[in-house]
Amino acid sequence: MSSSSSSVICSFVIILALFFNSLLLCNGGKTSIYVRKEEKTVDMPLHSDVFQAPLGYNAPQQVHITQGDHVGKAVIVSWVTQDEPGSNTVVYWSEGSKEKMKAVGKISTYKYYNYTSGFIHHCTVKNLEYNTKYYYVVGEGTSMRKFWFTTPPEVGPDVPYTFGLIGDLGQTFDSNVTLTHYEKNPMNGQTMLFVGDLSYADNHPNHDNVRWDTWGRFVERSAAYQPWIWTTGNHEIDFAPEIGETKPFKPYTHRYHVPYRASQSTAPFWYSIKRASAYIIVLSSYSAYGKYTPQNQWIEQELPKVNRTETPWLIVLMHSPWYHSYNYHYMEAETMRVMYEPLLVQYKVDVVFSGHVHAYERSERISNIAYNLVNGECSPVKDLSAPIYITIGDGGNIEGIANNMTVPQPEYSAYREASFGHAIFDIKNRTHAYYSWHRNHDGYAVQGDSTWVFNRFWHPVDESQ
Repeated sequence: MSSSSSSVICSFVIILALFFNSLLLCNGGKTSIYVRKEEKTVDMPLHSDVFQAPLGYNAPQQVHITQGDHVGKAVIVSWVTQDEPGSNTVVYWSEGSKEKMKAVGKISTYKYYNYTSGFIHHCTVKNLEYNTKYYYVVGEGTSMRKFWFTTPPEVGPDVPYTFGLIGDLGQTFDSNVTLTHYEKNPMNGQTMLFVGDLSYADNHPNHDNVRWDTWGRFVERSAAYQPWIWTTGNHEIDFAPEIGETKPFKPYTHRYHVPYRASQSTAPFWYSIKRASAYIIVLSSYSAYGKYTPQNQWIEQELPKVNRTETPWLIVLMHSPWYHSYNYHYMEAETMRVMYEPLLVQYKVDVVFSGHVHAYERSERISNIAYNLVNGECSPVKDLSAPIYITIGDGGNIEGIANNMTVPQPEYSAYREASFGHAIFDIKNRTHAYYSWHRNHDGYAVQGDSTWVFNRFWHPVDESQ
C-alpha cells in the first residue's frame, strides 16, 4: 500500500473517530456554542435610578396589575404608600370615555423581623369590557399617578394573543437588561407569564424586605401596564425560624394577590385563568402536592374543566422544572413529576414553563409515565401527547448563570444555552403558536431559539420533524 493511500485511510479513521466521539458527547439536540462573557452578578445598589420612589408626599409606588377573575374581565391593581394609608380607591375609565368609575380596595401591612412594610393596597376592578384600553389613577392630590392597560379579547378558540415569559428575575444589572430587552422586543408581549423567584430579598441578611420594595419599584415600568401572572418560587418562601419568621410566603402573599378563588382554589399558590385562547394553570412546586393534598385535589378537578374548543391552548406554569439537563437542582422536582405527569399527558397540555435553573432549555415532547416499581421502563420516551418543557430561569438574578451541563446532552433536550434572556409565546390560532427565546446580548429582534408549536388537541403533529 502506498504512503498516500495509508494517509488517506488514516485521515478517514480519524474523521470517523471524531464523528462517533461527537455522537457520544451529544446524542440529543443542540447545545449552543455561544459563550457568555463571565462577569460578576450583583444586585444594583439601592440608589439606582430604577429603584427611585416617585416624587410627592405618599405617592403610590410599586404599582402592578394581574388578572382579577377567571376570564379576563377584571384586574387586581396593587400599590404601596409609605407615609400613611392614603386613598384606597382606583379611578378608571375606558379610552375615549368621559365617564370615570371608581373601585375601592383594601389596605394591609405586615412585619418581618425588624422590617415594617408600607401600606399595601389591593383593589379589584371588575366588569371591564374585552379588548379595551383603560386608564387608571391611584393616589390623591398632587401625588396621583396615572397608568393604563388593555383587557384581552373575549375568550375564544382562534383569538391571537402574545405572552411574554421571564423567570428568576431578581434585581441585578443583568435583570435590568432582561426587562429592557423584553420591553423593546418588537413582538410585543401583552401579558407576562412569570415563573417564580421575584425579588431574591432572601439572599440578603435577615431576608432584607427593603429589597421587596426596590424590586416592586423596578418592575413597575412593565407590571403597571400589563398583567403579570404570578407563580411562586423557592425565593418566595421566606421561612426563617432563626430570626423568628415561621410563616412561609409572608411577604409574597401580602404584596402579590392572584384570583385563586375564581378557579375554586383554596390557596393563592395554585390557580387557573383563561386569557384569549389560552387556559393557564399555575402550580406550586413548594406547596404540598401529594395524593390527598389540596393542590392535588384541585388539579385533578381542574383539568377536566378545560374546554379545548373554547380555549385550545393549555399552558402550565411551575417553578421547579421536571426535565432539564443542568447539574443544578437536578431531579429536585422528580416527586412532583411522578405525581402529575400522567395528568398532563392525559389532558394533552401543550407546553410547561418553569424556572429555578438559571439557564435556558427546551425539550422535545417526551414522557416518563410507563415506569412502575417492577417493569424497569424508566427512560423518557417520545410522546406526542406530552407537553414541551421549557426552562426559562434565566432572568439574571444575584445567584448568577447555571453553566454546568450534563454530558452527553440527553435525547429529549432540543436546545440548551447558559445565557440570560426572556421568551415570547405568540398564539396565532387554535392550531399554531410561535415560540421564541431571546438572548440578552443580541439585538432586540434576534431569536436565539425558536420553534412552531402545534396544538395537541387541534393539530397534534410532531414539531421535531
